[in-house]
Amino acid sequence: MLLHRTTRMKSRQRLAAVLSAAALGAGLLAGCGSDSNDSADKAGNDTSAAASGAFPVTVEHAFGTTKVTEAPKRVVSVGYTDDQTILAFGIKPVGMVDQYPNPPGRSPDINTQWPWVKDKWGDTEPEVIMKNGDSGPNFEKIAALRPDLIIAVYSEIDQAAYDKLSKIAPTVGRTKAEKEPFSAPWQDNALHIAKALGKAEEGEKKVADIQGQLDAAKEAHPELADRTAVALSWYEDSVAPFTSTDVRGRLVTGIGFKYQTEIDKVADGSFYTKLSPERVDLVDVDRIFVINDKADQDKLKKFELFTNLDAVKNGKVSYLLDSEGPAVGAAISQGTLLSMPYAIDELVKSVG
Repeated sequence: MLLHRTTRMKSRQRLAAVLSAAALGAGLLAGCGSDSNDSADKAGNDTSAAASGAFPVTVEHAFGTTKVTEAPKRVVSVGYTDDQTILAFGIKPVGMVDQYPNPPGRSPDINTQWPWVKDKWGDTEPEVIMKNGDSGPNFEKIAALRPDLIIAVYSEIDQAAYDKLSKIAPTVGRTKAEKEPFSAPWQDNALHIAKALGKAEEGEKKVADIQGQLDAAKEAHPELADRTAVALSWYEDSVAPFTSTDVRGRLVTGIGFKYQTEIDKVADGSFYTKLSPERVDLVDVDRIFVINDKADQDKLKKFELFTNLDAVKNGKVSYLLDSEGPAVGAAISQGTLLSMPYAIDELVKSVG
């Protein structure tokens, strides 16, 4: 299993090396954009350009300030799930990150086929500008797509990568308040992207609608307020829980649970941690949400230290398939304007 976004702990050093060694000066990037139309054509010329909005807009973010002068028509998503937020506003990105590895021989890309995005994508096939696990985005591919806006919000890019991207097109990085990549509330990310697209008011309404769904779940299940929960995966032969600031943790607390915040201390700034055998007791809480596909779920169920936990013995575990079947785990892990309604419904069902 490739734990989604866990590669960031190792990728920062690789990304710096790639950037320092790359021979992609501003002139080369501009040349790719003007001379190559192949990638742009593959992604489709009908990109469902943004409807008229409030432009120009100025967006402050972690790497500075970006001015978007007019409604973007060719948007590239560098964040792992930013494509879904962009889609929520009726814009089909011409480039996106391949967050979930596509099964060999499978077409079209699984990332465009989730139940919550399939209708939005239609027949459009965006260019993959980065795969989960890559050291960074493919700058040449991005330039060839001739974007007029790059969104890198749910992303681990650093200042050097941002500088390169901003030479290709106006680029919006993660929120200014976000101390660690992937730690911002989903609401903040959604509103941040909405503003960049000139859709601030529409973004506020979409966020309010989802918050209403979360509030309704809490109201329907007041008993959850006294129960502690944790979301985790089986990763590299270890129990790997997510922190309370990760989107999975935020969704668990969003429907009413308290979270096992001791995980945050052990994770030390990351969005997850791998527990050593002597710390597996940290996930022995009132409810455990396991996000894995079947093969890894089966391995976890054979891990004696896990099966001996009281929560497991008492049947207080929700096993949620990740990319297989209904892909509830993927919806939870993505935590976007499009996936959240589905994720909330399925998460509430899983606790009875």
